This record gives sequence, C-alpha cells and structure tokens, in this order.
Amino acid sequence: MNKVFPDAASALDGLLFDGMTLMAGGFGLCGVPEHLIEALKASGTKNLTIISNNAGVDGDGLGVLLETRQIAKMVSSYVGENKLFEKQYLDGDLELEFNPQGTLAERIRAGGAGIPAFFTKTGVGTLVAEGKEIRDFDGEDYVMESWLRSDVSIVKAWKGDTEGNLIFRKTARNFNAPMATAGKITVAEVEELVEPGELQADEIHCAGIFVQRIIDGGSYRKVIEKRTTRPRS
Repeated sequence: MNKVFPDAASALDGLLFDGMTLMAGGFGLCGVPEHLIEALKASGTKNLTIISNNAGVDGDGLGVLLETRQIAKMVSSYVGENKLFEKQYLDGDLELEFNPQGTLAERIRAGGAGIPAFFTKTGVGTLVAEGKEIRDFDGEDYVMESWLRSDVSIVKAWKGDTEGNLIFRKTARNFNAPMATAGKITVAEVEELVEPGELQADEIHCAGIFVQRIIDGGSYRKVIEKRTTRPRS
C-alpha cells in the first residue's frame, strides 16, 4: 500500500465532506499542519466540526478557515488569541465546546485507545460538569467525559517514513501524536520524508499503522505566535 501522496490536495482527495468532524494537530502555531489546512480551505468543505487545542490566530493556522466560515463548531481548550473567533462566537455564528486542556488531551487519547468514557475530578462543580454523570469514588466526586474521534485527523510531524511512522519535535508532539491515533483516517505532513528503516525504532512517537496518507511538506513558514525580544544594547 503506497501511503505517499504528491501534495496536500491529493492527500485529502476523496476524504472530505460537508458536516464532517476533523482533528487538527498543533499547539498555538507550533506543529500546525499548514499545507493540509490550506488544502482544506481550497476544497471549500463547510459546516466542519474541528477538534483542536486552539483555533490558530487571525490569518494563520485554523484562523484561515474561520475567515472563509468553513467551521461550524470548535471543540477546544484555548481560543484567546483569535479576535475573529471571538466575534463569530459572540454573534452566534460559531458553536464552541470548551474543555479543560488536560481533559481535551485525554478525550483524544481515549478515542485513539478505544476507551469510550472516563472519570476525572477536573471540572466537578463547574459549568464543565453540567449535564454529565457524576460518580463517587472513594468519597470524591468525579465527572464522566466521553472520548473524541474524528472522520479525518490532519497532523504535522518533524520526520516520517514512507510507511507512516512519525517523529514529532518537542511542543508539536502534545496534540499531534494522540490525534494521529483517533482519526478513522489520518493524513500526515512532514518536514522530512525518509525510507523505512532510517528512523530509529525507539524514537518513533506514532506507528505507521495509524497513518493512512503522508506528504513531504517541503518548506514551512513556522510563524511565531508572539514574538518577544529584548532591546539591543
């Protein structure tokens, strides 16, 4: 089975449909699958439910899909850097399902592991727990959270081989790795694509069995979300 596709558009061909649920990796603008996001924008697919830690920023990351109003719902943890997100949400044009960050990560991991639900103390007694089952364990209340899965997951890795084995780099590993396991189909873009055997087995973060399609992303802009510098002396 050849998993390698020449570009992002061909890698997503036949997978997209209106109203689908999609996971998009990245943390802020770090480890964002920017080529696949641009191809998703060009496809015109709409009414998307997107599961992602955040919605990018205005004009970058998933922010480009907010500009084209292709996103109907976000399942996220942090959305504070995006003014367009705020406007669409307050105007009632965008649905939002907020999650504590650790809960979001565990819901995604659970989806990839085949665990339909789990209990956590996080959110007990807050709006997060409204309408959810609360259960007592050893005299403490815990709220039940359900798994998250997607029709398609799009992720970005540092290195990958043609069989889909992936290595993520530092912060980019946070959400990309579990999302790669939680999609019915996972499409990965990598900075460097190598032949099988060139990656050290104990360095691989995601096994190729979870990845169905892969592209060599080539060049990346690697936008800095908030540039902080000190004055020159």
